[in-house]
Amino acid sequence: MGQRVVVIGLGYIGLPTAAILASNGVGVVGVDVSDRHVDAVNRGEVPFVEPDLGIHVAGAVSRGLLSAQKDTPKADVYIIAVPTPFKDGHEADLSYIDAATDGIIPQLSGGELVILESTSPPGATERVGQRILAARPELNLNAEPDAMTVDVAHCPERVLPGRVMVELVENDRIVGGLTSHAAQRAKELYEVFCHADIFLTDATTAEMAKLTENSFRDVNIAFANELSIISERLGIDVFELIELANKHPRVNILQPGPGVGGHCIAVDPWFIVSAATEQARLIRTAREVNDAKPQYVISKVLEAAEGKDSPVVAALGLAFKPDIDDMRESPALDITRLLAEALPQGKVLAVEPNVTELPAKLAGHTNLVLTPVHDAITAADVVVLLVDHKEFKAMDTTTLDGKHVIDTRGIWRN
Repeated sequence: MGQRVVVIGLGYIGLPTAAILASNGVGVVGVDVSDRHVDAVNRGEVPFVEPDLGIHVAGAVSRGLLSAQKDTPKADVYIIAVPTPFKDGHEADLSYIDAATDGIIPQLSGGELVILESTSPPGATERVGQRILAARPELNLNAEPDAMTVDVAHCPERVLPGRVMVELVENDRIVGGLTSHAAQRAKELYEVFCHADIFLTDATTAEMAKLTENSFRDVNIAFANELSIISERLGIDVFELIELANKHPRVNILQPGPGVGGHCIAVDPWFIVSAATEQARLIRTAREVNDAKPQYVISKVLEAAEGKDSPVVAALGLAFKPDIDDMRESPALDITRLLAEALPQGKVLAVEPNVTELPAKLAGHTNLVLTPVHDAITAADVVVLLVDHKEFKAMDTTTLDGKHVIDTRGIWRN
């Protein structure tokens, strides 16, 4: 494939996408505002934890097929893979997409393909197209393409952190174009590495499909989290309850936890609520249930620590899911921070085996210390399990004897 591809955003989705394209013979330039990410990629290294990604990056860089820089160069294809957090009121912050688009605009001359891969609210892909036209009126987005046409499409990622390099290849993809020609061009690019089916639709439906997938999971998790609170009141083991209920062939309840994290499930449903506020009642309620769960966990820890002059709490896990270092929207991170604030005379020992220093969000709390798991449990009065990392699953649970244990993931039941 003779095209030159630029991937803007070398984070948890952009870098794997760049690496898998380059591993399949496509010349890729990655663009990122972070010196750390740019320098790491140019050394053939990965600036975060993701299994198997390092092999792809190192190999692609050594073959001269992948490099990184801070400025957007000319290319045939641009993939935008930047964050889309939410602002006050849970509306999507599209400023990163706008900035990425503005970097692309001066490089366009007609004939390029621009793909928005960032998870986005309905209308974001159209916004990219209109932003291009506003700055470059000599270009067009014609359904019948000519030399001055720029094709714009949306292809949302559908991968699970920790399995990204596998699922990029094996998972079906949805591609939505502002025109059918744009969708077809994007499909042909993803066929370079995707061995699964690629389904074509319009851009807005593709945007909504990704939000729908994550909202479905959010609603299911909210059901499990609500069950966990009800079960505790009734003296029932919620994990046993769900296991038994799931014996029914048409029931598949997900697992409860301390909340919901990650950039997708904790954020995307709000994009639907924002787009259709009056109609998205169930989706909003599920978000509220899941957003309230961290405070419930905190209340259980404080109850367990009550009566101790200088309680020591071991908070096991800071990431939003097991065996990675990704802390975006992590309920475990927020719980740990809030516990430190709620226990000024106590100490919170944070345990996160995938990092070597506390994130900035936890800085400034003198009573919060990153601690090895054995040391934390030995010193703790209360142990709260927030993330089911493999290191915690493999622990000798006799070390928990005499401790007040709050297991939000159900890994120490037996």
